[in-house]
Amino acid sequence: MKDYADLLLLLVAVSNLYIVATSRLNSCVRASAIQGAALALLPLVLWTSGFNVQLFHLAVICAGTLAIKAIVIPILVSRAIREANVRREVDPSVSLHSSVLLAGLLMGISFWMSTVLVLPRPAPTMLLVPVAFATLLTGFLVLISRRQAITHVIGYLLIENGVFIFGQTLAREVPFAVELGILLDLLVGIFVMGIAINHISREFDHIDTELLSTLKD
Repeated sequence: MKDYADLLLLLVAVSNLYIVATSRLNSCVRASAIQGAALALLPLVLWTSGFNVQLFHLAVICAGTLAIKAIVIPILVSRAIREANVRREVDPSVSLHSSVLLAGLLMGISFWMSTVLVLPRPAPTMLLVPVAFATLLTGFLVLISRRQAITHVIGYLLIENGVFIFGQTLAREVPFAVELGILLDLLVGIFVMGIAINHISREFDHIDTELLSTLKD
């Protein structure tokens, strides 16, 4: 089952690179949905063999992650894209080619960090920690390099996905209520962002955060 976990983590890493490499907002949403589906399966393949886990607990977490990360949030973000009538990331702060190079550099840094970080107990798979760091750092890169508010939502989602992956190192210690609370906070945060994006689009006819930063009272 650990081989399947590594395959899912590689899919997450590839989706990170794809998100920073494309300017199409709908493609970013689809990639984040695929990443969410992979993360929903990750606890299942990590903890169903060789460990004493509560199957009901595991099933609820996997189902909740799948519903929120792979279905509900992509639908909300796609609706915000339609309402804002924006299809592409135009003139990002950092070019797409540079973003891909930076994402590759961050991935290399993530693998280095995983070798020097001392965990309380060994990670269930060697790729877990570096992919967690890479996803987290890629989320920050998206927030910094892109100008559209919708893309910032994707960056925020990547950051949460990185935290989710790293949390699998402590999956046996984290209480069930805390895990569900994290998913609920994420859903509420994305929902609020979607509402804000719609209102911004209606008032200013754009959702370019670079232009919004120049507004005066």
